[in-house]
Amino acid sequence: MLVTYRAFIEQLLIEASSVARENFGKVTGTSKGDDNNQVLTETDLAIGAYLVSQIRGRFPEHNVIDEEMGAIDNGSIYTWVVDPVDGTSNFASGLAEYAILLGLLKDGEPIAGGIALPNFDKLYLAERGKGATCNGRPVRITAESRLLSTLVAYGIDGHQEDPDRTHAEAAMLGDLILAIRNLRSSNSAYDFAMVAQGSYGAYLNQTSKIWDNVAPQIVLEEAGAMYTDFFGRPMDYSRPLERLEQNFTCCVAAPQLHSQLQTIIHAVPE
Repeated sequence: MLVTYRAFIEQLLIEASSVARENFGKVTGTSKGDDNNQVLTETDLAIGAYLVSQIRGRFPEHNVIDEEMGAIDNGSIYTWVVDPVDGTSNFASGLAEYAILLGLLKDGEPIAGGIALPNFDKLYLAERGKGATCNGRPVRITAESRLLSTLVAYGIDGHQEDPDRTHAEAAMLGDLILAIRNLRSSNSAYDFAMVAQGSYGAYLNQTSKIWDNVAPQIVLEEAGAMYTDFFGRPMDYSRPLERLEQNFTCCVAAPQLHSQLQTIIHAVPE
């Protein structure tokens, strides 16, 4: 059955990308609740509804998590994880650096997934043990061994309810910038894709959700990257339906760069 997942994901992301491109530049976003960092558009809802309906039609016994629709619990060991528009703030503002994410967990482990960059006509796909591709061609992380010679991406949100948290993160970010060639940030899965294809050496984020990570993790690992939480611990998706509200962090890099990043991170108290 596993061999069918990649083709299924590819088909769905191609269709979803068409919807995103058709609506790009024609929509505005509204904040979700009191969090001005979280934006919602009609396109999020339309793509999410399409992806969930296709998954339920093909794999009705599987669980599904969608950022906007929540969780569907069928008691399965398989859970699909959907982010219909990752980087909605970018999408709603007419910026091309957004993505569509679709991943599959088996017993809490990512086994297949895809990252679509609709406005760049790029589709990254992977399944466990089969490598990662972009538009059908293999992709691989950078071979650069010096952090100082690499571009690194960092996603950061402001936390108005906890300004000390934001100030502390910004201070650590200064140490990171001094150790790399230069900093990049789309604050979306575009940055993950740039790591997968070797353009960036790493991507870090301390504020995300399960749907921001499952699809990127399988793609990045199959491209050769180490994918851990911010402090170097393994990602934990066990009991995924119970983790919709959990904050996830990540540190994703070529292995030779990951250890250098961890040295910088652990020099700052948690």
